[in-house]
Amino acid sequence: MATRVLLRRSLGGAGGLDRAGPRLPARGSLALRELASSTNRAGEDSWLKSLFVRKVDPRKDAHSNLLAKKETSSLYKIQFHNVKPEYLDAYNKLCQEVLPKIHEEKHYPCALVGTWNTWYGEQDQAVHLWRYEGGYPALTEVMNKLRQNKEFTAFRKERGNMLLSRKNQLLLEFSFWNEPVPREGPNIYELRSYQLRPGTMIEWGNYWARAIRFRQDNNEAVGGFFSQIGQLYMVHHLWAYKDLQSREDTRNAAWNKHGWDELVYYTVPLIQEMESRIMIPLKISPLQ
Repeated sequence: MATRVLLRRSLGGAGGLDRAGPRLPARGSLALRELASSTNRAGEDSWLKSLFVRKVDPRKDAHSNLLAKKETSSLYKIQFHNVKPEYLDAYNKLCQEVLPKIHEEKHYPCALVGTWNTWYGEQDQAVHLWRYEGGYPALTEVMNKLRQNKEFTAFRKERGNMLLSRKNQLLLEFSFWNEPVPREGPNIYELRSYQLRPGTMIEWGNYWARAIRFRQDNNEAVGGFFSQIGQLYMVHHLWAYKDLQSREDTRNAAWNKHGWDELVYYTVPLIQEMESRIMIPLKISPLQ
């Protein structure tokens, strides 16, 4: 608007200069009007964008250093295996025969946290969660040793013939979440996975550091993790329930606690995508 006023004054509308001197050619006047209109639109676009573009505060440290547990140097790996439907039973049997033997070897600095089949969600899927005690050096050590392990090499080859696809992610655990420790069953497990908007991990951590206290009454919180390698800005929350009705009752009870609704309100806009898996543990899983 200001641009248009100034241009009208320069063309003599206010001081009568158009009457005292020759008029500008129509083509020049049209060009100036187009310039004013273009400048105004650009300003309006910039103003509108400022309403919707999230401003990310600069950080002086990586979010992994701000959010991860300092007292441990554990690294986690989560694996998703999509199994050919006709091979799921054979796949489970093979895993239950071979995977425990790896952990009997004391020189492998890794532990199986849990292993499951997806019950509701993506079907014919296996999910494995590993912990490497010592971080990236421990992961490298284990991988190098497994390459020399003939039984594991044969296991991987046989397992590969049963799979449609597979993917993994390397994770750190949130400092404010429960430590994933073995538990007795029977339980069902829910893995809730959130794809966050880039730049919002610190906000997520700040809100969930308060929110997690609302979800402790039934010992349902198992572990919370965020990705470092693989699909980035991924968060995984792992929960345990006696059954689906217990899950429903526990989740509903959180809404009766003062403050839970506010935390949900502020965290939902941080999410691009989310997924829930209900999982059943295999017999060898430390999380039963």
